Order: sequence, then structure tokens, then C-alpha cells
Amino acid sequence: MIHFHCQKSFDGFKLDLEFKINNGEFVALYGKSGSGKSTILRLLAGFDKPNSGVISNGEQIYYNKNIFLPPQKRNIGYLFQDYALFPNMTVMQNLLFASNDLKFATELLEFIELLEFKNALPSTLSGGQKQRIALARALMRRPKILLLDEPLSALDMSLRTKLQEYLIQIHKKYSMSIILVSHDKHEIYRLASRIYEINNGKIVRSGSPKELFLSSNLDDNINLLATILEINDNTITCEHANQIYQINQTTQNRNLKVGDTITLSAKISNLKISK
Repeated sequence: MIHFHCQKSFDGFKLDLEFKINNGEFVALYGKSGSGKSTILRLLAGFDKPNSGVISNGEQIYYNKNIFLPPQKRNIGYLFQDYALFPNMTVMQNLLFASNDLKFATELLEFIELLEFKNALPSTLSGGQKQRIALARALMRRPKILLLDEPLSALDMSLRTKLQEYLIQIHKKYSMSIILVSHDKHEIYRLASRIYEINNGKIVRSGSPKELFLSSNLDDNINLLATILEINDNTITCEHANQIYQINQTTQNRNLKVGDTITLSAKISNLKISK
């Protein structure tokens, strides 16, 4: 279990919060810009040092009043928004720089469907390809924890959806703890099982995506475009304008799939959808 209980002050801002994350859990940190989300990741990774507190993962202490474990000894993967690939190294060299394990590097490139680009330089790749390579490199040391600092925010929706699917598969395949920083409710709803909402350096709410995000506030006689996030036997969950809605599944909607754009129609309590 990850235990984070830290205080950190800088430039008039104070972070003071505590949370625990179970092994293998996918958690999101949500909140306004400047609320302290990225600072939490940097403290976890060892890039910054708290003023006081404790950070641990199981029996391993990352930080307390007597210990400050450097980043290279924390076995944490960190995926940045700006890729941070070495421009003078090929794709394969970027991965092997993190860990000299050719077999695992090949496995990861096959998994993200980019093995054919192993000898390419980053400058020849698209943004989505670069982010997949950066993700593979973050996994090269087989980390127990993967930190994601808004890694998909610069990509268009189709690429974001594809990368989200890779993250879902990676979480299942490698069973690591993942902490995601994101402003995107759509993204959080698809990926995370639990959310900590951060404001001014403190946790103001926590719970599942459904508990924090699900809304039924549809006005009378409206039509709006929404994106399907999840389909169950009885319900369809979708997102419009960063709001999450859930409606009943019907037999005529069986051809729908996650990622489809649909029209939500509301009249009093009678909801209908069409593709």
C-alpha cells in the first residue's frame, strides 16, 4: 500500500494532505490548475523533497524525517506530458537507456504496436507514437508505481482514446499501481477506480468516478452530443461538456460501442439516444 502524508510549502502555496492507495489500484488526482496535483507526483517520485511527513510503499520508506530515497531507488515510472525522449537516440536506444533488457524492450514495442519503428529517431514519429514510446520507456524498469502527469492532454481525441486503451491494457497486464493527474472527467471515468479531488493543497473530496462525476441534470426538451464511456447490460454511461451522464440501455442500442458519439435527447424523464 502507498501511504502519502506530507507537507510542502513554496511560493506562498502549502500542500498538506494524506491518502493511501492499495497495491494495483488505478487512482486519479483531479482539480484545478495550481491545486497541487503535479507536486504530489513529484514528491512521490523523489524529484522534490517534502518539508515534513512520510511517503512509503509497503515496507519501503521513500521519505521520513531520517530518510530521503533518491528517485533511481524508488522503482517508480513517470510519464510526462512532453514525452522527454532523447532526440539523438533511436526508439530502441531510448528504451534500453532506462534498462538494458532487450527482450523486455521488444515485448513492450510489440505490445504498443511500434516494433517496426525501433530504429527510428523521435523526430520522425507522430505525437501519439512518441507518447507510446515514452510510456514504454517508463515501464522498462518494471516499476511498482506508474505516475502519469497529464500525459495525453496535448493529443487529439482519437489519439487520446487509443492511448487510454493502452493504459487500461497495461494496468491489467502488469498489475501496477497507477496515479493519474488529469483535468478530463471523460479520461478519469474510463481509467480510474478512485478519485482524490485536490484544491489549494488539500483533499476536498474522494470517491469513485460515479460518486463524484455522475449527473442526471438534463434539462427538459434538449438534444446534445455525448461520447460513450462505458456500456453495461442495463446502462450506458456517456460524457458531454465534461459532465457524466448515465441512461438505461435498450435493445435498439445494442449496436453502440465505447467511443461512439451519440445524441442525447431529454424530455422530462424520458431519455432517448441515437447514433
